Amino acid sequence: MREIDDPRFFLTIVRNGSLAAAARALNVTPSAVTQRLQQLESGFGLQLIERAGKRMQLTNDGELYASEAEKIVAQYDELLDALQARKTLVRGHLRIHGTLGFGRAHLAPALMEFKQHHPQIEISLHLSDREQNGENAYDVVVHIGALADSSQVAFPIAENSRFLLASPQYLRRSFTPKTPEDLASHACLLLKQNDEDVGLWRLTDRRGQAKAIRVRAALASNDGEVIKQWALAGGGIMARSQWDSANEIASGALVRVLSDWQLPDAPIYAMVAQRRGLSTRARAFIDFLQARFQPTAPWRTPANPSLKTP
Repeated sequence: MREIDDPRFFLTIVRNGSLAAAARALNVTPSAVTQRLQQLESGFGLQLIERAGKRMQLTNDGELYASEAEKIVAQYDELLDALQARKTLVRGHLRIHGTLGFGRAHLAPALMEFKQHHPQIEISLHLSDREQNGENAYDVVVHIGALADSSQVAFPIAENSRFLLASPQYLRRSFTPKTPEDLASHACLLLKQNDEDVGLWRLTDRRGQAKAIRVRAALASNDGEVIKQWALAGGGIMARSQWDSANEIASGALVRVLSDWQLPDAPIYAMVAQRRGLSTRARAFIDFLQARFQPTAPWRTPANPSLKTP
């Protein structure tokens, strides 16, 4: 075992917050993590983590080791990147985080193609709709929507509009809204994520007039695919990204409502932590994503018109 693996191992525990979570991240058993931590502490003759049941807390020695381990691992990775750059090879372990829906539909196939171009790289893709901050353990976080975390550097990947959408059968059964205020009388489908006020829809017309409309949640879920299926089944009106609805709009299964009014865009970014800098493999992957999705993302092509109205 390389000695650099010990700092990496300890940082995995710290970043995941528990031995059980670290075991899942490392794809080993919790007992294996416990045993390796005990060996690490025995080697130093120091206790690094205080454990009480499922709770854990770093000791003073543990905090010092974690702080220095961050520097050691970063310097080691920079050295590897520098050596690999001399060979013009992209290698090492690339850790990517993405959202569930976009990750399945677009990131997973992109990573497969990227791997074919760079066979010596090792790739881990973690999908979750939990927002990631600058302290995460990923090389690149693919983020959708407004940027809020100033501790990360963002690279634009693709444009992505958001629309109000419903099925034709729902609009025939109910009525087609003509003004934003009409939404209050409709069944709306709300996607609940990251503690946002999802029942407040903010709209802007072509003259720049803005309105904030409080809507009623006929159905709500934390899963975007569930929301879309409800909309396709005639359950109500939803707010959805263009990347996830362009095909349904093109086929007529979903139609835009209030097309003169615009929801805030949700651009797609690749984000890296400032404290880490940009590794050769991360830079190569970001360049690959930009080439794949720019200047026109597949969901914004003429084959996927998104201006269909009832």
